[in-house]
Amino acid sequence: MERKFSLTLSGGAQTTVSFVKGLEELTDALSSYQDNVFYVFDENSARLLSSIPEKSIVLPSGEVNKNIGSLEKIIGKALSCGSARDTRFIGFGGGVICDMAALASSLYMRGAKLTLVPTTLLCMVDASVGGKTAIDYLGGKNLVGTFYPAQEVLISTATLETLDGKEFMCGLGEVVKHAFLTEDGSLFDFLKDNRDRIMGREGDLLEEVVYDSLRVKCSYIERDPLEKKGIRSFLNLGHTFAHALESMKGYAISHGEAVAWGVGRALEASYLMKSLDKSAYESGLSLLEDYGYDVSYRIEPSSWTLFESALGKDKKKSGGHVKFVLLEGLGKPYLSPLDEETVRSLVVESA
Repeated sequence: MERKFSLTLSGGAQTTVSFVKGLEELTDALSSYQDNVFYVFDENSARLLSSIPEKSIVLPSGEVNKNIGSLEKIIGKALSCGSARDTRFIGFGGGVICDMAALASSLYMRGAKLTLVPTTLLCMVDASVGGKTAIDYLGGKNLVGTFYPAQEVLISTATLETLDGKEFMCGLGEVVKHAFLTEDGSLFDFLKDNRDRIMGREGDLLEEVVYDSLRVKCSYIERDPLEKKGIRSFLNLGHTFAHALESMKGYAISHGEAVAWGVGRALEASYLMKSLDKSAYESGLSLLEDYGYDVSYRIEPSSWTLFESALGKDKKKSGGHVKFVLLEGLGKPYLSPLDEETVRSLVVESA
Protein backbone atom coordinates (compact mmCIF):
# COMPACT_ATOMS: atom_id res chain seq x y z
CA MET A 1 0.00 0.00 0.00
CA GLU A 2 1.34 3.43 -0.96
CA ARG A 3 2.03 5.64 2.02
CA LYS A 4 0.84 9.20 1.61
CA PHE A 5 -0.26 11.98 3.93
CA SER A 6 -0.72 15.75 4.03
CA LEU A 7 -0.02 18.31 6.71
CA THR A 8 -1.46 21.79 7.03
CA LEU A 9 0.82 24.65 8.01
CA SER A 10 0.51 28.40 8.58
CA GLY A 11 -2.08 30.20 6.47
CA GLY A 12 -3.53 26.91 5.29
CA ALA A 13 -0.45 25.97 3.23
CA GLN A 14 -0.39 22.25 2.59
CA THR A 15 2.43 19.81 2.00
CA THR A 16 1.69 16.39 0.54
CA VAL A 17 4.22 13.68 1.38
CA SER A 18 4.24 10.69 -0.96
CA PHE A 19 6.35 7.54 -0.77
CA VAL A 20 7.36 5.90 -4.06
CA LYS A 21 8.95 2.49 -4.37
CA GLY A 22 12.02 3.04 -6.53
CA LEU A 23 13.99 5.42 -8.69
CA GLU A 24 11.99 4.55 -11.80
CA GLU A 25 8.71 5.41 -10.09
CA LEU A 26 10.33 8.56 -8.72
CA THR A 27 11.45 9.62 -12.20
CA ASP A 28 7.92 9.00 -13.54
CA ALA A 29 6.45 11.20 -10.79
CA LEU A 30 8.88 14.02 -11.54
CA SER A 31 8.21 13.83 -15.30
CA SER A 32 4.59 14.82 -14.66
CA TYR A 33 5.81 18.40 -14.06
CA GLN A 34 6.93 18.54 -17.70
CA ASP A 35 9.39 21.27 -18.72
CA ASN A 36 8.68 24.25 -16.45
CA VAL A 37 11.07 23.11 -13.72
CA PHE A 38 14.45 24.00 -12.28
CA TYR A 39 16.44 21.30 -10.46
CA VAL A 40 18.97 21.83 -7.69
CA PHE A 41 21.41 18.93 -7.14
CA ASP A 42 24.71 18.40 -5.45
CA GLU A 43 27.49 16.19 -6.79
CA ASN A 44 26.17 13.17 -4.90
CA SER A 45 22.48 13.38 -5.74
CA ALA A 46 23.16 14.17 -9.41
CA ARG A 47 24.58 10.66 -9.80
CA LEU A 48 21.25 9.07 -8.88
CA LEU A 49 19.64 10.00 -12.21
CA SER A 50 20.67 8.53 -15.54
CA SER A 51 20.78 12.02 -17.05
CA ILE A 52 20.73 15.51 -15.58
CA PRO A 53 17.85 17.77 -16.67
CA GLU A 54 18.94 20.69 -18.82
CA LYS A 55 17.42 23.28 -16.49
CA SER A 56 19.43 22.54 -13.37
CA ILE A 57 22.44 23.36 -11.27
CA VAL A 58 24.86 20.93 -9.60
CA LEU A 59 26.57 22.29 -6.51
CA PRO A 60 29.50 20.94 -4.47
CA SER A 61 28.46 18.64 -1.62
CA GLY A 62 28.75 19.37 2.08
CA GLU A 63 27.64 21.71 4.85
CA VAL A 64 30.53 24.10 4.13
CA ASN A 65 28.74 25.00 0.88
CA LYS A 66 25.48 25.94 2.60
CA ASN A 67 26.16 29.63 2.24
CA ILE A 68 25.11 32.84 0.55
CA GLY A 69 27.45 32.18 -2.38
CA SER A 70 25.64 28.95 -3.24
CA LEU A 71 22.29 30.68 -2.84
CA GLU A 72 23.36 33.33 -5.35
CA LYS A 73 24.47 30.62 -7.77
CA ILE A 74 21.07 28.90 -7.59
CA ILE A 75 19.15 32.11 -8.22
CA GLY A 76 21.53 33.22 -10.98
CA LYS A 77 21.31 29.88 -12.80
CA ALA A 78 17.51 29.80 -12.45
CA LEU A 79 17.36 33.26 -14.03
CA SER A 80 19.64 32.24 -16.91
CA CYS A 81 17.40 29.20 -17.54
CA GLY A 82 14.41 31.50 -18.00
CA SER A 83 12.67 30.40 -14.81
CA ALA A 84 9.57 32.40 -13.87
CA ARG A 85 7.32 32.66 -10.83
CA ASP A 86 5.30 29.64 -12.00
CA THR A 87 8.46 27.53 -12.39
CA ARG A 88 8.72 24.60 -10.01
CA PHE A 89 12.02 24.45 -8.12
CA ILE A 90 12.94 20.84 -7.33
CA GLY A 91 15.46 20.31 -4.57
CA PHE A 92 16.93 16.86 -5.18
CA GLY A 93 19.40 15.78 -2.52
CA GLY A 94 20.19 15.88 1.17
CA GLY A 95 19.39 18.48 3.80
CA VAL A 96 21.86 21.07 2.55
CA ILE A 97 20.42 21.00 -0.97
CA CYS A 98 16.78 20.90 0.12
CA ASP A 99 17.29 23.78 2.57
CA MET A 100 19.00 25.94 -0.04
CA ALA A 101 16.63 25.04 -2.89
CA ALA A 102 13.69 25.90 -0.66
CA LEU A 103 15.22 29.21 0.39
CA ALA A 104 15.97 30.11 -3.22
CA SER A 105 12.43 29.16 -4.23
CA SER A 106 10.97 31.33 -1.47
CA LEU A 107 13.00 34.34 -2.66
CA TYR A 108 12.85 33.89 -6.42
CA MET A 109 10.38 36.43 -7.82
CA ARG A 110 8.83 36.48 -4.33
CA GLY A 111 8.01 32.80 -4.38
CA ALA A 112 8.13 29.98 -6.92
CA LYS A 113 6.60 26.52 -6.70
CA LEU A 114 8.57 23.95 -4.72
CA THR A 115 8.98 20.18 -4.62
CA LEU A 116 11.58 18.45 -2.46
CA VAL A 117 13.08 15.03 -3.17
CA PRO A 118 15.13 14.05 -0.10
CA THR A 119 17.76 11.43 -0.92
CA THR A 120 19.36 10.98 2.51
CA LEU A 121 17.79 9.60 5.66
CA LEU A 122 18.53 12.84 7.51
CA CYS A 123 16.69 14.92 4.95
CA MET A 124 13.76 12.51 4.74
CA VAL A 125 13.01 12.72 8.46
CA ASP A 126 14.13 16.30 9.08
CA ALA A 127 14.74 18.98 6.44
CA SER A 128 12.15 17.96 3.86
CA VAL A 129 9.01 18.65 5.90
CA GLY A 130 7.99 21.67 7.93
CA GLY A 131 8.84 24.65 5.76
CA LYS A 132 12.11 25.76 7.30
CA THR A 133 14.64 27.01 4.75
CA ALA A 134 18.10 28.32 5.54
CA ILE A 135 21.76 28.89 4.88
CA ASP A 136 24.58 29.13 7.43
CA TYR A 137 26.02 32.59 7.98
CA LEU A 138 29.10 33.95 9.78
CA GLY A 139 29.66 30.71 11.67
CA GLY A 140 26.03 30.38 12.77
CA LYS A 141 24.05 27.36 11.56
CA ASN A 142 20.81 28.16 9.68
CA LEU A 143 20.93 31.82 10.72
CA VAL A 144 19.43 33.18 7.47
CA GLY A 145 16.20 31.63 6.27
CA THR A 146 12.45 31.71 5.78
CA PHE A 147 9.38 29.58 6.39
CA TYR A 148 8.35 28.24 2.99
CA PRO A 149 6.72 24.80 2.88
CA ALA A 150 7.11 22.61 -0.19
CA GLN A 151 3.88 21.81 -1.95
CA GLU A 152 5.07 18.25 -2.37
CA VAL A 153 7.70 15.95 -0.92
CA LEU A 154 8.56 12.75 -2.80
CA ILE A 155 10.38 10.04 -0.86
CA SER A 156 11.95 6.87 -2.19
CA THR A 157 13.87 4.94 0.46
CA ALA A 158 15.64 3.15 -2.42
CA THR A 159 18.07 6.09 -2.43
CA LEU A 160 19.22 5.07 1.05
CA GLU A 161 20.99 2.04 -0.46
CA THR A 162 23.60 4.44 -1.88
CA LEU A 163 24.51 6.03 1.47
CA ASP A 164 27.74 5.18 3.22
CA GLY A 165 27.58 4.08 6.84
CA LYS A 166 28.41 7.49 8.26
CA GLU A 167 25.67 9.24 6.29
CA PHE A 168 23.13 6.59 7.25
CA MET A 169 24.00 6.97 10.93
CA CYS A 170 23.70 10.72 10.50
CA GLY A 171 20.03 10.31 9.58
CA LEU A 172 19.36 7.76 12.29
CA GLY A 173 20.41 10.36 14.84
CA GLU A 174 17.30 12.39 14.01
CA VAL A 175 15.11 9.27 13.98
CA VAL A 176 16.29 8.34 17.47
CA LYS A 177 15.64 11.92 18.60
CA HIS A 178 12.05 11.62 17.39
CA ALA A 179 11.70 8.43 19.46
CA PHE A 180 12.14 10.50 22.64
CA LEU A 181 9.36 12.85 21.49
CA THR A 182 6.78 10.13 20.82
CA GLU A 183 4.07 10.47 23.45
CA ASP A 184 3.03 6.80 23.39
CA GLY A 185 6.62 5.52 23.19
CA SER A 186 5.83 3.50 20.07
CA LEU A 187 8.77 4.70 17.98
CA PHE A 188 11.13 4.24 20.94
CA ASP A 189 9.99 0.62 21.33
CA PHE A 190 10.10 0.00 17.58
CA LEU A 191 13.71 1.16 17.37
CA LYS A 192 14.64 -0.90 20.41
CA ASP A 193 12.99 -4.07 19.08
CA ASN A 194 14.20 -3.81 15.46
CA ARG A 195 17.75 -2.54 15.84
CA ASP A 196 19.45 -5.24 13.75
CA ARG A 197 16.94 -5.08 10.90
CA ILE A 198 17.12 -1.28 10.77
CA MET A 199 20.90 -1.32 10.76
CA GLY A 200 20.67 -3.91 7.97
CA ARG A 201 18.61 -1.36 5.97
CA GLU A 202 15.68 -3.65 5.20
CA GLY A 203 13.71 -1.77 2.54
CA ASP A 204 10.10 -2.00 3.77
CA LEU A 205 11.20 -1.57 7.36
CA LEU A 206 13.13 1.60 6.49
CA GLU A 207 10.06 3.06 4.84
CA GLU A 208 8.13 2.39 8.05
CA VAL A 209 10.89 4.04 10.10
CA VAL A 210 10.83 7.16 7.90
CA TYR A 211 7.03 7.30 7.87
CA ASP A 212 6.69 6.90 11.66
CA SER A 213 9.48 9.39 12.33
CA LEU A 214 7.87 11.97 10.05
CA ARG A 215 4.50 11.52 11.70
CA VAL A 216 6.10 12.39 15.06
CA LYS A 217 7.65 15.51 13.59
CA CYS A 218 4.41 16.55 11.90
CA SER A 219 2.43 16.23 15.14
CA TYR A 220 4.58 19.02 16.60
CA ILE A 221 4.73 21.14 13.44
CA GLU A 222 0.98 21.27 12.81
CA ARG A 223 0.35 22.58 16.34
CA ASP A 224 2.94 25.35 15.93
CA PRO A 225 3.86 25.91 12.25
CA LEU A 226 5.88 29.10 12.77
CA GLU A 227 7.41 28.11 16.11
CA LYS A 228 5.53 30.84 18.00
CA LYS A 229 4.05 28.72 20.81
CA GLY A 230 7.14 26.83 21.88
CA ILE A 231 5.69 23.48 20.74
CA ARG A 232 7.70 23.18 17.54
CA SER A 233 10.82 24.14 19.47
CA PHE A 234 10.64 20.74 21.17
CA LEU A 235 11.84 19.21 17.90
CA ASN A 236 15.18 20.84 18.73
CA LEU A 237 15.83 18.24 21.43
CA GLY A 238 19.61 17.83 21.49
CA HIS A 239 20.14 20.50 18.84
CA THR A 240 21.40 23.34 21.03
CA PHE A 241 24.29 21.16 22.18
CA ALA A 242 24.67 19.67 18.69
CA HIS A 243 24.84 22.92 16.72
CA ALA A 244 27.49 24.30 19.05
CA LEU A 245 29.58 21.15 18.63
CA GLU A 246 29.18 21.21 14.85
CA SER A 247 30.16 24.88 14.64
CA MET A 248 33.12 24.44 16.99
CA LYS A 249 34.44 21.57 14.87
CA GLY A 250 33.89 23.35 11.55
CA TYR A 251 31.15 20.85 10.62
CA ALA A 252 33.67 17.99 10.56
CA ILE A 253 31.15 15.98 12.62
CA SER A 254 27.87 14.96 10.97
CA HIS A 255 24.66 16.65 12.07
CA GLY A 256 22.93 13.42 13.09
CA GLU A 257 25.85 12.21 15.18
CA ALA A 258 26.00 15.61 16.86
CA VAL A 259 22.24 15.47 17.53
CA ALA A 260 22.51 12.00 19.08
CA TRP A 261 25.32 13.30 21.31
CA GLY A 262 23.21 16.36 22.12
CA VAL A 263 20.22 14.18 23.07
CA GLY A 264 22.54 12.36 25.47
CA ARG A 265 23.51 15.68 27.01
CA ALA A 266 19.84 16.69 27.27
CA LEU A 267 19.01 13.40 28.99
CA GLU A 268 21.80 13.96 31.50
CA ALA A 269 20.73 17.56 32.07
CA SER A 270 17.15 16.41 32.65
CA TYR A 271 18.36 13.84 35.15
CA LEU A 272 20.48 16.44 36.96
CA MET A 273 17.48 18.81 37.05
CA LYS A 274 15.47 15.92 38.58
CA SER A 275 12.82 16.12 35.87
CA LEU A 276 13.75 12.69 34.49
CA ASP A 277 13.99 9.61 36.68
CA LYS A 278 16.98 7.28 36.67
CA SER A 279 15.21 4.47 34.82
CA ALA A 280 14.17 6.71 31.90
CA TYR A 281 17.62 8.32 31.82
CA GLU A 282 19.45 4.99 31.64
CA SER A 283 16.97 3.53 29.15
CA GLY A 284 17.46 6.55 26.88
CA LEU A 285 21.23 6.37 27.01
CA SER A 286 21.03 2.63 26.32
CA LEU A 287 19.06 3.20 23.10
CA LEU A 288 21.62 5.75 21.88
CA GLU A 289 24.49 3.42 22.70
CA ASP A 290 22.75 0.42 21.07
CA TYR A 291 22.82 2.34 17.79
CA GLY A 292 26.51 3.07 18.18
CA TYR A 293 26.45 6.72 19.25
CA ASP A 294 29.20 7.91 21.57
CA VAL A 295 27.25 9.61 24.34
CA SER A 296 30.28 9.63 26.65
CA TYR A 297 32.28 12.03 24.46
CA ARG A 298 33.40 15.30 26.05
CA ILE A 299 35.27 18.24 24.56
CA GLU A 300 38.68 19.29 25.84
CA PRO A 301 38.76 22.14 28.40
CA SER A 302 40.69 24.28 25.91
CA SER A 303 37.72 24.07 23.49
CA TRP A 304 35.16 25.44 25.95
CA THR A 305 35.53 29.05 24.79
CA LEU A 306 34.75 28.04 21.18
CA PHE A 307 31.79 25.95 22.31
CA GLU A 308 30.42 28.74 24.49
CA SER A 309 30.80 31.24 21.64
CA ALA A 310 28.85 28.93 19.31
CA LEU A 311 26.11 28.58 21.92
CA GLY A 312 25.78 32.36 21.95
CA LYS A 313 24.87 32.32 18.27
CA ASP A 314 22.06 29.81 18.75
CA LYS A 315 18.99 31.09 16.94
CA LYS A 316 16.70 29.75 19.69
CA LYS A 317 18.00 32.39 22.10
CA SER A 318 15.19 34.34 23.76
CA GLY A 319 15.47 37.26 26.15
CA GLY A 320 19.24 36.95 26.05
CA HIS A 321 19.16 33.33 27.23
CA VAL A 322 19.64 30.08 25.34
CA LYS A 323 16.89 27.63 26.20
CA PHE A 324 17.49 23.90 26.04
CA VAL A 325 14.90 21.20 25.32
CA LEU A 326 14.78 18.85 28.31
CA LEU A 327 12.56 15.90 29.16
CA GLU A 328 10.19 14.86 31.93
CA GLY A 329 9.70 11.52 30.19
CA LEU A 330 9.05 10.09 26.73
CA GLY A 331 6.98 12.59 24.77
CA LYS A 332 7.15 15.14 27.60
CA PRO A 333 9.62 17.84 26.52
CA TYR A 334 9.98 21.29 28.05
CA LEU A 335 12.21 24.35 27.57
CA SER A 336 14.61 25.53 30.23
CA PRO A 337 17.76 27.65 30.48
CA LEU A 338 20.87 26.03 31.95
CA ASP A 339 23.54 27.95 33.81
CA GLU A 340 27.09 28.05 32.46
CA GLU A 341 28.46 25.77 35.16
CA THR A 342 25.89 23.06 34.38
CA VAL A 343 26.47 23.22 30.62
CA ARG A 344 30.22 23.07 31.14
CA SER A 345 29.87 20.01 33.38
CA LEU A 346 27.80 18.31 30.67
CA VAL A 347 30.14 18.89 27.72
CA VAL A 348 33.72 19.33 29.00
CA GLU A 349 35.85 16.40 30.07
CA SER A 350 36.89 16.47 33.70
CA ALA A 351 40.49 17.19 34.59
